[in-house]
Parts: sequence; C-alpha cells; structure tokens
Amino acid sequence: MSINGTAIAILLISFLVMILLRFPIAYAVALSSILCLLYQGLPLTTVCQQMVKGISSFSLMSVPFFITMGCLMGSGGISDKLIALADSCVGWMTGGMAMVNIVASYFFGGISGSASADTASLGSILIPMMVDQGYDDDFSTAVTITSSCEGLLVPPSHNMVIYAMSAGGVSVGSLFLAGYVPGALLAVSLMIGSYVISKRRHYPKGDKFSLKRLFKQLGTSFWALAAVVIVVVGVVGGWFTATESAAIAVIYSLIVSVFIYKGLDLKGVWKTLEQCVDTLSIVLILISTSSIFGYCLTTLHVPDLAANAIIGLTDNRILIALLLNVILLFLGCIMDMAPIILIATPILLPIATSIGIDPVQFGIMIVLNCGIGLLTPPVGAVLFIGSAVGKVKMEKVVKATLPFYACMIVVLMMITFIPQISMFLPKLLMK
Repeated sequence: MSINGTAIAILLISFLVMILLRFPIAYAVALSSILCLLYQGLPLTTVCQQMVKGISSFSLMSVPFFITMGCLMGSGGISDKLIALADSCVGWMTGGMAMVNIVASYFFGGISGSASADTASLGSILIPMMVDQGYDDDFSTAVTITSSCEGLLVPPSHNMVIYAMSAGGVSVGSLFLAGYVPGALLAVSLMIGSYVISKRRHYPKGDKFSLKRLFKQLGTSFWALAAVVIVVVGVVGGWFTATESAAIAVIYSLIVSVFIYKGLDLKGVWKTLEQCVDTLSIVLILISTSSIFGYCLTTLHVPDLAANAIIGLTDNRILIALLLNVILLFLGCIMDMAPIILIATPILLPIATSIGIDPVQFGIMIVLNCGIGLLTPPVGAVLFIGSAVGKVKMEKVVKATLPFYACMIVVLMMITFIPQISMFLPKLLMK
C-alpha cells in the first residue's frame, strides 16, 4: 500500500473505530486527523492553523446570531402562540392534534432552525396534550420528532450556512429559498401519513374551522413570524448579508420576547444567552476540528478517489444519485448533522455536480438526509430527546416512526429526482 493509501486508512479507520466506541464526535475527528498527520510526518502546528482557518469566516458569523435568535424566540413564549395558530389552521381535521403538531413545527422551525429545539419545546407541550386527547404516546412522539425535521429545511437554518461555507460560493439566500417548498412538501407528506393512521385508529377531530379565529391567531403570531420575513427578505433582496440579517433578527427577537410577548425578563435573557453559548461552543468546536479532517481529506485527494470509485461502479445517473443518498443516510446513523455536512460536502458535492445536481439542490438533499439521520439509532439525537420528552421507550418510538420514515424517504426521492422542487423559488427570485 502506498504512503497516501496508508494515511487514508489510518484517518478513516481510526475515525470509525472512535465513533463506534462512542467518542465525542469532535474528539474523534481531531484525534484521527492528528494520527494521520503524524504518520505523514507533518508538523502538528498544522492542527492549530487549520482550526483557526476553519472558524475564520465572515459567513460563519451568522451562525451564532441565528442560534441566539432561535433561543430567544423559543424561550420567549412563542411556542404557545404558534401552536394556537396551527390549531386554527388544521385542528379541525381527523387527527387534528397530529396535524397541529406538524404545522406548528413548520412555523417554529422557521424561527429556531433546530430539530432538537423544536422537539424539546413543542414536544413538551404537544405530546402530553395529544395523549390527554386519546392519542397513543408512541404515535404522538413519532409525529413530533419527524415533523421537527421541517425546521432544518425552512429558513433561517444555521445548517444551511454551514453547508454554504463547506460548499464554497453557494448563495445562502438561494439555499434559504430552496428550503421552503421541500419543507412544505415534507409537512404535507407527514400529514397524509398521520391522516391515514388517525383514520385507522379513530383519533379525534378538533373544533370546526373558524376564519375569525384564524385571523385572530395570525394577528397574535405576527410578531414571531415577522422575524423570518426580516431574515429571508433581507438576504434575498440583497439589502444585507446573512450575517447582518441575523444580527438584526437577534435584536428584533429580543424586543419581541421581552417587550411584546413578555415571555422573558432580564434574568431569563441571561439564562437563554448561557444556553446559546453552550450550543455555539459545540458547533464551533465541530467546525474547527472538521477543518483539520477536511484538510487531511483534501491533501490525500480523497474526494477525487471517492468520485472515481463511485463513477467506476456505474455511469447511471439515477444509481449514482441513489448511492449518494445511501451514503448520507448511513452517515446520519452514526454521526451528528454538522460534522456530516462539513466532512461529506467536499467529497460528495463534486460527484453530485458531475451528474447534473445543482449545489443548491444537493444542499437540500444533505440537510434532509441528515434530518432523517437525527431520527435513527444509534446516534439519533432528536430520537433520544423525543423519547425523553414523551417518556416512551426508544424501541417503541422507532416502531411507531416506521411509517413516517417512509413518508420522509418519498420526499427525499422527489427532491433528488425533481430539481424544480428545490430550484423553483431560487430561479424565480434570485436573478
């Protein structure tokens, strides 16, 4: 085996071994990279240089602002208002509370951008509410965790910013626009699955639809939903960058949460900012250590080798696209979302573009694949959170989630093979 081949083996095998041994992902990424560099005889100062380089990015500055915005809005009494708005929209249907759960996740995801935050915040309210109304606890939890993935697609999602940075030169505004239709399609797919199950199990309907009630709830929720409009319209319209829009959104969220909805006081703001720092530290550590890993992959020409290997298996574009999804789904079972985006994007994006997949479309594919991974054992963070919030055994939740996995895979295939789903809005508005 050549020196490069041995170095690649050391990098990848040591990484997988540490993942299987349940090392924290940042440690696994960093240690495997260090072993690879030591074998190649490169100075360890490279580690520090690449870590600093990885987080020295202007576009990356928007990530802490988006995380702070989500924390402030999530802690500021927004959840109840969005649930009421969703109830006024779809609560009248069969399995009404399941529909409310799904639609509320679409609204809340546009504010938090986090599946974990969605599950923890909305799940703590909706799961007990659904159980009290006669829904099974495993079904209620399954609906909550699967619908939380809508928030990964609906802007402003900080994972979109991480992908844009990893892909290099991809427009954040285009990614934001590209997520709306796939997010709505995912919501509709989950609603269809919920409706079928609700009919079979005779779950209850909610109150009759009232246009007056809908307008009332829209008026109440307007201030929360306006935060998303500020970010998306500002970026797409070219009035300010993603970082500037995120900073403005933080100030707006603070004003809304403290002075309009009055869900936070000064003490609550400081506590929320502490949570933001905890979350942000994890994200930045992952980005910096993944930068070393990416450097090793690049210098060893792993992206080129992977592209040649996959294309060598088949030249059928459909099979290559399916294979890309299988790889991402597998990675989602053993890794968290941010490191997958950071590590897999430089390897798989050239392959995707070689078969005609637009980088923006591929970004949506990666995010949805990673979202499904968050719901799958053994490393499904959202699965664990949902199980804890719903007080249901994980095995029972996984079994109840199986029909929803099918719904999500159908949407994933549609996004993969029908580019217009992702590209319609960017092409229409980003001219």
